[in-house]
Amino acid sequence: MQLFTVGVNHTTAPISIRENVAFQHETLAHALRDLTSHGVREAAILSTCNRTELYCNTSHPEQALAWLAQYHKLDRDNIQPYIYTLPSDEAVKHAFRVASGLDSMVLGEPQILGQMKQAVKIAETAGTVGTLLHKLFQRTFAVAKEVRTSTDIGASSLSMAAASVRLAQRLFGNLQDKHVLFIGAGEMITLCAEHFTAQKPASITVANRTLERGEELAALFNGQAILLSELPDRLHEFDIVITSTASQLPIVGLGMVERAVKARKRRPMFMVDLAVPRDIEPEVAKLDDVYLYTVDDLAQVVQEGLGNRQEAALEAEVIITERVEHFMHWLKTRDAVPTIRALRDQAENLRLTELEKAQKLLAKGEDPAAVIEALSNALTNKFLHAPSHALNHSTGHEHEQLETLLRQLYQIKT
Repeated sequence: MQLFTVGVNHTTAPISIRENVAFQHETLAHALRDLTSHGVREAAILSTCNRTELYCNTSHPEQALAWLAQYHKLDRDNIQPYIYTLPSDEAVKHAFRVASGLDSMVLGEPQILGQMKQAVKIAETAGTVGTLLHKLFQRTFAVAKEVRTSTDIGASSLSMAAASVRLAQRLFGNLQDKHVLFIGAGEMITLCAEHFTAQKPASITVANRTLERGEELAALFNGQAILLSELPDRLHEFDIVITSTASQLPIVGLGMVERAVKARKRRPMFMVDLAVPRDIEPEVAKLDDVYLYTVDDLAQVVQEGLGNRQEAALEAEVIITERVEHFMHWLKTRDAVPTIRALRDQAENLRLTELEKAQKLLAKGEDPAAVIEALSNALTNKFLHAPSHALNHSTGHEHEQLETLLRQLYQIKT
């Protein structure tokens, strides 16, 4: 069994690259089955705004990379510089660090663990998780729990949602007279709505593809819901726009924002695009009176309060290093299973051969005590023939190593 992780994240690739290799949850099961038909035995895909990673059981990780480029219709050479391929223990350590929040843009953030669990659930349902990945993620979730309960890694953590509020306050100051629009109705938008609602803005509006889901979320925050199709006519009403959808194409275009800015008569508009792929066309950032931030732009803000978490991160790394060793020991034990099985089969064949001889002698009326004595001597000789022969025919350093190994195997004390 060979474990590899192939992927990109916020430290290796800009959002312009990450959005091109992102996966939608709705198509993830199909993608996983397609991946496992291209030379990958087991697979799980973690795709968030900050990373896309393929966790694979494969002998040829380059096939996973080739598949990633082919699936997204990209030139492999264009994404190769941003890709990392982590083998064996590096892949295990990476999985443990990701789930524990040590590899996140927001050090210690808890959302990634839930996202990873969801990714594994989808892979299990798709039938692409076998013995290796099942054990890996089982250990991964246990390590993440241990890190969070044994350290203060989550303390003073500033989330993307909280960072969005801080940026808005830097621009507007008090938010109580501001009108806030949320585009989408998923987990990230819900978190943002909680943070902005705490600032008691003048109004909360949720725009969603389906009105029913938008109304469900809006009701939690005493807001109203509109359809995405209403955005071109209503965007100018909002001072703050936060968006995070699973759309593969931008929802808010340059022309739409230009019209909204004109209608607002130069009143500033604050926009945060938390989606990957992006919901807002990047050219919008060039407009006067529009302050557009992406997930990458929030990096500096979320570093606030980092000092306390860095010490906890060091403690977490110690835990992870020890747990990686445990997992690799399990993996090596699994790798030895075929050899152990072959050794037992060989011993069983020898036993059956000598047993058959003994039974024939007993059937002829031979003395049982003599038959048992002969049986035990024959088994001893058969079992010890191979190691004795190897030791007698070895020389020099090889002989010393083999003698030490045999003493260890047979627990010879003198």
